[in-house]
Amino acid sequence: MPGLLDAMKLRGLTIKNRIMMSPMCQYSVEGRDGKPEEWHYIHYVSRAVGGTGLIMMEMTDVHPDGRITDLDLGLWSDEQIPAFQRIIQACQGYGAKVGIQLAHAGRKAESDSLSPVAPSAIPFSDRFRVPHELDVTEIKALVKDFAKAAERAVKAGADTVEIHGAHGYLIHQFISRVTNHRTDEYREPNRFASEVIRMVRAHIPEEMPLIMRLSAIEYVEGGYDLEETIDRARLFREMGVDMFDLSSGGEAPGGPAPVRVASAGYQVPFAEAVRMAVDIPVIAVGHLDDPHVADMVVQNESADMVAIGRGMLRNPYWANEAVRTLGHDSILPQQYDRAF
Repeated sequence: MPGLLDAMKLRGLTIKNRIMMSPMCQYSVEGRDGKPEEWHYIHYVSRAVGGTGLIMMEMTDVHPDGRITDLDLGLWSDEQIPAFQRIIQACQGYGAKVGIQLAHAGRKAESDSLSPVAPSAIPFSDRFRVPHELDVTEIKALVKDFAKAAERAVKAGADTVEIHGAHGYLIHQFISRVTNHRTDEYREPNRFASEVIRMVRAHIPEEMPLIMRLSAIEYVEGGYDLEETIDRARLFREMGVDMFDLSSGGEAPGGPAPVRVASAGYQVPFAEAVRMAVDIPVIAVGHLDDPHVADMVVQNESADMVAIGRGMLRNPYWANEAVRTLGHDSILPQQYDRAF
């Protein structure tokens, strides 16, 4: 069976190991123009030096008002492409593949300078503003925004793109019964996501894999369950999604019980269930910082890749430490050989 350190092929993309840097917002665009800055360059390139197979750049918004804060990344303009390109090329120079997570925050836009929108005029909580309810024309325009952002990601040299359909952001807001109270055709929970998938797939190269992040279950009364996610994954696979990144929650304040979140691999069963039922590669997330646990997830065929978040924030060379822990030689550049 393949392990954590084995290569993986997805469409025309070969990734040198099964370790993905999870997309984690840095809220560090001081210019407030969506362009990654020097912080982002150091942040991502150091993880490439550290041996990460796939670096998924943080939530990158397809529209200015789609940001959580005005310190977020964006790809709504061609002017933003060069800054992404600089980072991607540098990471690729150290053997990493790079993806960009495309998203829209919807009603979870927090900054007063941004205008939140949503499928229905329901605020996230009493601390958030009531969002503008999108009309059909505005929805169609946002679908095109996702496609244009995907085109820009390709021009920037990205190896893959991930559509963010989880954590209570706009696509998830259309999917969820909790947040979608529409009476028109977009009442159908999968319609908006389906249109985004089709448009993005049509605007990226045939050999480029398309990844999608989904919340497998919702931690709220009346929310959808894992069986619905499995059915949804089957539909999205037929539309061109090549791999699912399975997380959970985010549609309402609160979440899983703290004891559950503290458990290593508590979300792995979601990934495994989708993998088995849909016969598609999946990424497991959630407290997989122990290399032995991460390796076991892959070897047991519970998932095809693991996404490391907090562990990689603490240690940019987490992949190298995992390699060493599992009994292999250092994979850092030769300049660091004497450390071992």
